[in-house]
Amino acid sequence: MSSDGGVQADAVNTSSGGGDGFTELDNVIIRFAGDSGDGMQVTGAMFSDNSAFIGHDISTLPDFPAEIRAPAGTLPGVSSFQLNFSSYDIHTPGDQPDVLVALNPAALKVNLRDLKPGGTLILNKDAFKDMDMKKAGYTEDPREDGSLSGYQVFDLPITSVCLAAVENTDLTKKQAMLTKNMFTLGIVCWLFDRPLDLIEKRIEKVFSGRKAALAAPNILALNAGFNFADTIEAFTSRYTVGKVDLPPGEYRRITGNEATAMGFVAASIAIGRPLFYASYPITPASDILHELSKLRHFGVKTAQAEDEIAAA
Repeated sequence: MSSDGGVQADAVNTSSGGGDGFTELDNVIIRFAGDSGDGMQVTGAMFSDNSAFIGHDISTLPDFPAEIRAPAGTLPGVSSFQLNFSSYDIHTPGDQPDVLVALNPAALKVNLRDLKPGGTLILNKDAFKDMDMKKAGYTEDPREDGSLSGYQVFDLPITSVCLAAVENTDLTKKQAMLTKNMFTLGIVCWLFDRPLDLIEKRIEKVFSGRKAALAAPNILALNAGFNFADTIEAFTSRYTVGKVDLPPGEYRRITGNEATAMGFVAASIAIGRPLFYASYPITPASDILHELSKLRHFGVKTAQAEDEIAAA
């Protein structure tokens, strides 16, 4: 972030071309980071879908913990999702984020080294308790020892305000804690002038069927985060990114795993051989198995093994 509190990007229109107090940027790289149970992948995917729908070119990089069920608040348990959204053609998720959202000290510890000098740092103030910082390997509070002086820091009470927003719902305390990713998404949507209706529809789709009761509280948290950012007056600027100039046509967001599955099928058709895929389900490779299981009309056969040895 620049000295005036603006998100820093490599290519910025020097005028506030967005109008209505908005600064227009050519592209922004943002990374959402937190515990593997904090919903960072869902948050990043929803913001990515929103970006694509309103006309940006996007490239994403999900990053999952290598460990299975790493202890909460520890470095090995950090999950993140990086998105590069742009008004021009891009091919990578970028190297240095302009914005880092860190929901706990471990997420800050793991990802701070990648944040662009002068970049924007959004922290969850409620997660920076002594025990949390100790689990992340901090001997001193990074917010007070000067280590964050090169960044524009917004230390916000994300958890407490979110819990207050959903306290009159039927959620349990554990379920209410899980809505803070939507509260955070609301803050970021306000910062980048994003409409919430598309994300609300996505939430209703994600939380359907037996999980339908969770949709309304998550939408409530999303709107609470948006309104919180609008009223606290901590952010001195808001930002817009223009639409990419693409030929008319139908476009879709595709993940690396989805592309891998399609590539397997294309290869099997090209060589005239049937495709059989055996896999042990584990994040993030599980999506390849899931995608191939949907393509049985191409003669694909899949097998879910109980462990790595059985898959071999």
